[in-house]
Amino acid sequence: MNKNLYIPLIILSVFFSAAMSVLIKLAQQNTNVFTAAFLRFFFGVMVLSPIFIKTKLNVFKTSHLKVHFLRVLINYPSMLLFFYGINFVTIEKANSLTFIVPFIATILAVIFLKEKIYVYRIFALVLGFIGMLIIIRPGMIEVSYGVYMILISSFLWAVMIIITKILSKDESAITILSYQYLLMFVISFVFALFNWQTPTQETVFYLFLAGLSGTIFHLTLYQAYKLVDVSLVQPYSFLVLVFASILGYFVFDEVPDIYTWIGTSIIFVGIIIISIREMQINKNIVRKNLNTEI
Repeated sequence: MNKNLYIPLIILSVFFSAAMSVLIKLAQQNTNVFTAAFLRFFFGVMVLSPIFIKTKLNVFKTSHLKVHFLRVLINYPSMLLFFYGINFVTIEKANSLTFIVPFIATILAVIFLKEKIYVYRIFALVLGFIGMLIIIRPGMIEVSYGVYMILISSFLWAVMIIITKILSKDESAITILSYQYLLMFVISFVFALFNWQTPTQETVFYLFLAGLSGTIFHLTLYQAYKLVDVSLVQPYSFLVLVFASILGYFVFDEVPDIYTWIGTSIIFVGIIIISIREMQINKNIVRKNLNTEI
């Protein structure tokens, strides 16, 4: 697969990530976080079930079962914290707080995965960080329980990214996703069983869409991780603010301020720089290979 496909893949994943957070927030107006989490993965498993059947469960063939369990043990509290946290902050702010993920993930990738972090990648991340600071203006954010929950969730998600990258070296995106959804379905069912709150038909519809959005989000994200380094993918995650701001405006009447757009413009500059540079590097690699073959 062409490595440059990671760009549309990561953009798709970021969009559906923002869409899922909006849908979950809508759903939790009429049900609790445990019920919402369970139904989100219940519908996610339904979306994937044709693949399970078509492959005759071959997608579950793995030599890293313990690692899959470890991912889920980190994934479940991360998901609950984020889902519950968005009840206390705006969609825009919730997604801006997740911008801590690229920096943690990139640092962890360099330490544990021994990935190279080139100057232009560092520059793109710095631009993203500056854009984030302009958007959230440290010292002006109200430190509520929701903020703490989302920050802790973001740290756990960064750890998840590293584990996913390790798995992606030997396993397909669909295998990683299948184990995640099946195990998350089982765990969320147990917790929902003791905390059940019957949702309305409208809420069930929101959660169905959340399950669909979440499935597309994870599938495209994991495929992107198979194509390129974690540190290369991370700058694109800043695009979530753009999608979250648009969706927040139309769904919750949340109006982003001028600082959001200034910060977002700086983030876009970083993304453009990294995209152009990566394409140049890929072209040079191809030329060298051709010259060697000749």
